[in-house]
Amino acid sequence: MQFVESKDLRPGMRLAKPIYNKNGVLLYERDTRLSVQVINNIQNFMLIGVYILEPAEPLPPLSKEELDFERFQTIAMFQLRNNVNLLKNEKPPKTLDLLVESIIRDYGSLDHKLNFTQNIRSSGDFVYKHSISVAILAAMISHTLGASAAIQRSLVTAALLYDYGYIFVPQEILDKGDDLSAEDIKLIQSHRLSAYELLNSLSSSFVFPDKALAYISQMVRYDIHPNLNSLAGDARIAWLDGTKILQVADAFDRMTAMHLNGDPVSEFQAIRTIAGQTEAYDQDVVKALAESIHILPPGSCVDLTNGKKALVIDDSKGDFSHPLLLLFSDNSLYDLNATGSRSPFQIRDVMKTMDNRIVMDEDTLKQFIADEPLKATAERFRKKKRRKMLREKAHGQS
Repeated sequence: MQFVESKDLRPGMRLAKPIYNKNGVLLYERDTRLSVQVINNIQNFMLIGVYILEPAEPLPPLSKEELDFERFQTIAMFQLRNNVNLLKNEKPPKTLDLLVESIIRDYGSLDHKLNFTQNIRSSGDFVYKHSISVAILAAMISHTLGASAAIQRSLVTAALLYDYGYIFVPQEILDKGDDLSAEDIKLIQSHRLSAYELLNSLSSSFVFPDKALAYISQMVRYDIHPNLNSLAGDARIAWLDGTKILQVADAFDRMTAMHLNGDPVSEFQAIRTIAGQTEAYDQDVVKALAESIHILPPGSCVDLTNGKKALVIDDSKGDFSHPLLLLFSDNSLYDLNATGSRSPFQIRDVMKTMDNRIVMDEDTLKQFIADEPLKATAERFRKKKRRKMLREKAHGQS
């Protein structure tokens, strides 16, 4: 499975993930083979890209929970957009509370890890889908950390709204992705602050959960990338516990989601990067994230630091980076959890492709010389194929 930008889609490619409309109705099923019309529709949807199955890749199994998750994300995104449009017109968000409760009900009390699959995004809906993903992650992390129902409501509400100021930013600036000038950044931050002030002004007609506005304030005023040495000139910001959860969820989603400035990274690379920035991200929150979602689920194929490849047989309960592996080189089992740092190799990343076929150009093929046994085998195959074609032709004439 690979992410392919919309401009690079070609007829014959197969969808790896379904595409839904705003009501959660299935438009294109998994394994749909792209035609010119389907590609045009995808581009008209303004999707950044889609996930495509490789030519020799079978359709991977997908559980009902995973299908429901993708459908939920789509429906929730349109519900959020309706509420944000009300906020944009300085009106209270009528169904925001219902959306918050549905996220907490479905994902804020899970007793197992979730396969957190990223959804398909466009430049026009990136903010909404990012907010939904952060809200779901925040609900799961807070549950793992044992947060109260009141804190969960505040967190999920804040996750849905702290980025909504981006809807006031001109599209041409949003389309730049990370390639922003100092003036662009200043304009974006101005819109985000204005949006926060608008939320504050609505607090008389809409009751926000207790700490929601405080979390939003920190996420807006100190930006979304928590670097204690450079935020607003203050190296000792008193981060709220809820803000720490939002920071980790925000960073994880931005790294693993499709975007305009490059390919997304794997869940493994994203959480390893976040875990390595101990000054910026609360490590208890990072650990809770790793305990809430599958990072290297059984069945994942991984690249190792020794250049070899392996299959994840069972994930480690204590450390996601040390699962039980089946080495492809000799079909042997290797427990990274048992060897730990003493292991001669570690996991480098999730395999980006399962297709190990060797690509050869015509000049390389011309240098290939077949031996006599191979020539004889090839000739027998050709004769057998000719006889079969003649029989089929004769049968058709009769």
